[in-house]
Amino acid sequence: MSAAVGSGSPARRRGPSKGDLKERAILESAERLLAQKSLYELSVDELARGAGISRPTFYFYFESKFAVVQALVEEIVEDTFAAALSWLERTTEAPDEAIRSSIAVGTRHWRDHGAVLRAAVQSLEVFPEMDRFWETITRRFVDAVAVRIEEERDAGLARPAPPDAHALATALIWMNERCFYTASIGTNPSLTYDELIETLTTVWLRSIYGTDKPIEPRAVGTNGTRKSAR
Repeated sequence: MSAAVGSGSPARRRGPSKGDLKERAILESAERLLAQKSLYELSVDELARGAGISRPTFYFYFESKFAVVQALVEEIVEDTFAAALSWLERTTEAPDEAIRSSIAVGTRHWRDHGAVLRAAVQSLEVFPEMDRFWETITRRFVDAVAVRIEEERDAGLARPAPPDAHALATALIWMNERCFYTASIGTNPSLTYDELIETLTTVWLRSIYGTDKPIEPRAVGTNGTRKSAR
C-alpha cells in the first residue's frame, strides 16, 4: 500500500508527460506557422524548430506535416460534433436553439482556427491522404444529420420527403463548409461570422422543418419514445 494512503496528505496529481508536452508543442507550432504560410510552404524542419525539438524527435510523434494537420483538425471536429449532439441526440432542447448553438460553435472554430481548417481544405486536391480524411469527416456529419432528419420526419415534426434525407443532409453540410471557408478567406462576396450563424440557422430550419420560428422542444418518454414537451 502506498505510504500516502491514510497519511492525511493529498495525492499528487500527475501533470502532462514530457511526451504529451512535446506533442502539444508540435501542434501549437503548426497552428502558429500556418497562420503565416501555406501547408505547401511549411517544412518539417520549421515545425520541429517552432516546437523546440529536433527533426528526428518530430518523427517520433508524427509521420508527416499532414499528420499534424489531421491531428489538429480531429480536435476541432470532435468539439464541433460534441456541440452538434444537442440536436443530433436532443431531448428537451428546442431544435431551433440546438441548431443555432451548433452552427455558432462551427463558426467560432472557423474564426479561431481558420488557418488549420483552410490548410486542410486547400490541400484536398493535392494530397490524397488529406482528401480521404476530409471525406471521412464529412460523411460522419452527413450520416448523423440524415438519421436525425428521418427521425424528425417519423415523429411528424419535420417536412416530409422529398428531398431524400441523405441528399438534404449532404447539401446542408457542404453548404456550411463552403460558407465557413469563404468567410475565413474573405472571399467577396461572403458572409460575416455574425451573418453566418443567423443565415445558416434559417436555411437549416426552413429546409428541415419548413419554418424558422421557435419550435416546441420534446421530452423523452420512459419507454425511450419521444413526446412533445408541454
